[in-house]
Amino acid sequence: MNRENKRKKYEKGYYKNHPCNDSFTCKVCLRPVTSIGAGSDHRNHCPNCLASLHLDNLPGDRASDCGGIMDAVGVWVRKNGEWVIIHRCRRCGKLSSNRIAADDNPMKLMSIALKPLCSPPFPIEKIEEMTKLMGGDGELYF
Repeated sequence: MNRENKRKKYEKGYYKNHPCNDSFTCKVCLRPVTSIGAGSDHRNHCPNCLASLHLDNLPGDRASDCGGIMDAVGVWVRKNGEWVIIHRCRRCGKLSSNRIAADDNPMKLMSIALKPLCSPPFPIEKIEEMTKLMGGDGELYF
């Protein structure tokens, strides 16, 4: 590759508008990751463990100096029904969101989505008492 093409490939903001087909090894689970099967031109997290690296300040700019591992800590759903992974950097704590990919581990996605339900911020035994206080009859029907 000549210098002109190399400079052009990595100029500022290049990844915002160009596909990133680079393969990499996940820093968390050590599995090889390719863009094949992602359903997107921008593979930015491991489909197995959903971890990412803190490379961007803004999507695609590759301007972050942090480089920390970003763990998948939650999911949210856009108005159109598209799922998005919320990542938090282990090193600096920055939060970011990334669209899920077609080949992401569905069990990992579901476990992240259900995590808040498995550990509510109040004792589960108090639900009946709380619903009575809010004007409900307090009965749980299963």
